[in-house]
Amino acid sequence: MHVKTKTLALGGLFLALSVVFMALGSVIETSTLFLLAAASFFVGIVVREFGLRAGAAFYIAAVLLGFITAPNKFYVLTFAAMGIYIWGIEAVWRYLAGKGNLRNRQVIFWVSKYIIFNIVYIPAVVLFQELLFADGLSVLLEAAVFAGGQILLYIYDRAYEYVQVHVWGKMRGRLLD
Repeated sequence: MHVKTKTLALGGLFLALSVVFMALGSVIETSTLFLLAAASFFVGIVVREFGLRAGAAFYIAAVLLGFITAPNKFYVLTFAAMGIYIWGIEAVWRYLAGKGNLRNRQVIFWVSKYIIFNIVYIPAVVLFQELLFADGLSVLLEAAVFAGGQILLYIYDRAYEYVQVHVWGKMRGRLLD
C-alpha cells in the first residue's frame, strides 16, 4: 500500500494543528472548549477526505501525541470523546450513504448521533462525577446535566456541520487541487 504524499502532508499538518489546539486549550482557559472542538473537527476532515481507516489512524495519533505534549491530560480526554463522536457519525453517514433504498435516513442519522454521543457522555458523567463536580449531584441536577449535554451536542454538531460545509469547503479547493 502506497501512501500519497499529499495525503501524508495534509494529515501531518492537521495532526500538528490538532495537537497545538489541545495544548492551547490548557493555556487559553477561556477558550478551552472552542479549541478542543476545533481540534476534533480535523478528525472529521480526515475521515471525509481520506476514509475511515485514515481517520482512525489520525484520531489515535492525535490522542497519543496529545497525551505526550498537552499540559492538561483531562483536555486530551475531552478531545478524545469529541473525536470519537466525530469519527462515529462519519462512519454512520458513510454506512447510510450506501443504503440507497433506506427510508428516513436523516432521522436515522440524527438518532445515531444522539446514541453515539450518549454512549460517550453518560458514562463520562457517571464515572467522573467527583472530578467534574465539587459535590455529588442530586437526581434532579444529574437529569439537568444530561439534558444540558443533549443541548450542547446540538450546538456542537451544528458547528461541526458549518465548519465542514463553509470553512473546509472553501479551503478544500486550495489545499487539495
